[in-house]
Amino acid sequence: MGPVSPAQFIPVAEETGLIVPLGEWILRQACAEATKWPSHVSVAVNFSPLQFRNRQLASVVRDAIEGTGLEASRLQFEITESIFLHESDVNLQILQEVRRLGAKVAMDDFGTGYSSLGYLRAFPFDKIKVDRSFITDLPAGRESLAIIRAVAGIGKSLGMTTTVEGVEAQNQLDVVIAEGFDEAQGYLFSRPLPARQVMQAVQAIQTKWSLFSVPVGIW
Repeated sequence: MGPVSPAQFIPVAEETGLIVPLGEWILRQACAEATKWPSHVSVAVNFSPLQFRNRQLASVVRDAIEGTGLEASRLQFEITESIFLHESDVNLQILQEVRRLGAKVAMDDFGTGYSSLGYLRAFPFDKIKVDRSFITDLPAGRESLAIIRAVAGIGKSLGMTTTVEGVEAQNQLDVVIAEGFDEAQGYLFSRPLPARQVMQAVQAIQTKWSLFSVPVGIW
């Protein structure tokens, strides 16, 4: 049947309860693949809100790090604010445990919810990832430009790395760089790739751009 996109299989995995074992497998695979890359290249893994039902999630992360030998600082977890909608205190504690292991935590899809700014105060995220909806109409969109400019300032003030998702054109990247963002991510740089093609893509990107964050698909 060929490759199946996350948009297709993640909802099914969540509905059937398979997201927890699937998430653990993805984590182990991502860590194992990252050990083959140069030490300056990190790997990001998404956490589903349903994975937080496992109160031993931090132990799962520790086992993956120790089992593969990956340096914890090269591992980043991306979450959305939906994990705070239920049992937020418990989930915050889990995130703190993960961060104490040395892994990094990023707020994904920033700006699409109702309380993103409040969560930045509640937890010391390492990174803010601005949702792609704020980049689609750049460079012409004045409102979007004002919003991403504000986010860049907030991130800098809080000492957080700032990333813009969904960059697909050079003129969008020009705006991202001009506004002082640390990273850009999107199809301008690469489509999702099999693990075996990652390093070739990274080398090509580093040759062409000095500012980058590559979306990596491990199949």
